[in-house]
Amino acid sequence: MKGGKIGEFPAFNDKYIPGGALNLYDPFGWHKNRSEEAKAAGLVKEINNGRLAMLGIFGFISEQKIEGSVPLLKGVVPPYDGEFMAPFAKSIFPAISSL
Repeated sequence: MKGGKIGEFPAFNDKYIPGGALNLYDPFGWHKNRSEEAKAAGLVKEINNGRLAMLGIFGFISEQKIEGSVPLLKGVVPPYDGEFMAPFAKSIFPAISSL
């Protein structure tokens, strides 16, 4: 097994993918010449963006479940009486009932 730099992925090889493919991390090559400091700052921004998105989703869920819990969203989203975690209520492995 060959080692490599953690978090670094090779670009797609055109000989394995007919017609070629875009690199999913940096499809247009805009970031390949950035400094390590700029890449680290971008990573922190991306992580914080994800955290803020999760807080936003929780805000909408809270307002739907308990009306008035988020004053800015009062009347914006309709109330929901169902179970938010219903997709996770049953095991995805039907043969194993303990999960």
